[in-house]
Amino acid sequence: MCWKILKGFGYAFRGLWRCLREEWHFRFHVTVAAYVLLFLPRFSLTRAEGAVLALTFGTVLALEMVNSAIERTIDRFSTEYHPLSGAAKDLAAGAVLVAAIASLAVAACLFWKPDVWCAIFADWGTHIYKPILLAVSFVPAVLFVWKWRTT
Repeated sequence: MCWKILKGFGYAFRGLWRCLREEWHFRFHVTVAAYVLLFLPRFSLTRAEGAVLALTFGTVLALEMVNSAIERTIDRFSTEYHPLSGAAKDLAAGAVLVAAIASLAVAACLFWKPDVWCAIFADWGTHIYKPILLAVSFVPAVLFVWKWRTT
């Protein structure tokens, strides 16, 4: 029994790794989440707000994986265009879009704190290396999202 549970986790982690390797949209969402987490300590979120943020991250990433699974399943059975196949793919992609838009609304609610942003920018004025490091981090982030793929 325990072996079956561990085996199931192995399949799940393999699927997560496959999505990270092969789906640039998934890597984009992971990268955005990483940047949000980078600024998170400055915002003093409550436990409930942290839970909402975690659920938001999880929902977007999970729907991205479901979207990829639907696309691959459809492509497995036919590469020819069929209106129902196209509709299924569009609906799955639309679900990810709805979750991503909702995540922007969550971000606006949680991070619309002008006093915190002013403190961040003031800190950057006295510690110039911080915005430089942030700017430099965009290069590997872009490479990770659009170019990174393992075999």
